[in-house]
Amino acid sequence: MSRWSFPARLLAVAATALLLMMAWQTFPLIQAELLGLRAKPRDITPRGDLAADEKSTIALFESRSGSVVFITTVQQSVNPWTGNAQQERSGTGSGFVWDELGHVVTNYHVIEGATEALVSLTDGRSFRAALVGASPENDLAVLVIGVDRPKPLPVGTSADLKVGQKVFAIGNPFGLSSTLTTGIVSALNRNLQVTQERTLSGLIQTDAAINPGNSGGPLLDSAGRLIGVNTAIYSPSGASAGIGFAVPVDKVNRIVPRLIASGRYVSPSLGIRTDAKANEALASRLGVAGVFVLDVEQDSAAEKAGLIPARLTRDGGFALGDVVLAIDGQAVDSPDDMTRALESKNPGDRVVLRVLRNRKTIEVRVTLDVAR
Repeated sequence: MSRWSFPARLLAVAATALLLMMAWQTFPLIQAELLGLRAKPRDITPRGDLAADEKSTIALFESRSGSVVFITTVQQSVNPWTGNAQQERSGTGSGFVWDELGHVVTNYHVIEGATEALVSLTDGRSFRAALVGASPENDLAVLVIGVDRPKPLPVGTSADLKVGQKVFAIGNPFGLSSTLTTGIVSALNRNLQVTQERTLSGLIQTDAAINPGNSGGPLLDSAGRLIGVNTAIYSPSGASAGIGFAVPVDKVNRIVPRLIASGRYVSPSLGIRTDAKANEALASRLGVAGVFVLDVEQDSAAEKAGLIPARLTRDGGFALGDVVLAIDGQAVDSPDDMTRALESKNPGDRVVLRVLRNRKTIEVRVTLDVAR
């Protein structure tokens, strides 16, 4: 009879199995040691030169990213327990250096409601900024920092943009600084309702990824010129879905100098009342492409120029008034067209309207007024 008890034999078998398993697992390593085949890094395959488009994109980012800033806003609130005022971080966004005087352009909604804005440069320095002026209806604002400033971005044009051309967006999405995304111009002259009271018109649509935090950053063309200010995305999830919008630079270049000069932008106005749905119905019914003057504001530019509004007749009918067909030769088929045509003008400018009146086309000269 064996001197080993059953538990001892079982323990011996388990130990033997463990030793065999360890030997099996270490055998390849022992074999590699014996054969001198220790693990080492793979040899690097030479890449060759970068493609031309890669080189141009890298050069664009390196030359322009220093002009893009990171904006952090602070809002004052009252502590409900102590009643003391306190500062709380309210949001982040992007902006860019506009000129040598240290003016920084961003979106109005980036600084809306803030009591303080902090501008951070790519070299790590941060400065408190002062608000110079804002145009909520165009979602633009100008700040100023009084420091040794980065070089301003070169300004391009947006009137000659083509759907399909390359664009580049630099900004700080989700607080991640100095981020570059690329894409194309997807569409032009888009309208976007951002609040119940505010609609942005004439926007550039792009598929360059624009996310929260990109707002206020520049949209550049392949020459590195500013062609727009990234302002919004269309996304059910709140993240980029390939549909972003930018305020075109031609509008920015009209509005920003006025904000710097006077702190506000005043839109020019004819002083007529229109309605998009009524205009569409009348145009379809009468076969006339133009803007129907439904009413004329008292003491407005339109009243002084003698424009005739539509009116109700004694028998309850509708008498057509003037129909504006063009402004300075630019055809206007809708109230939105009229808004875009007037955006390039200033209060006090004299414009020539082509007007349909009593089935005859006439010219009416109007001195634009300040929008009320």
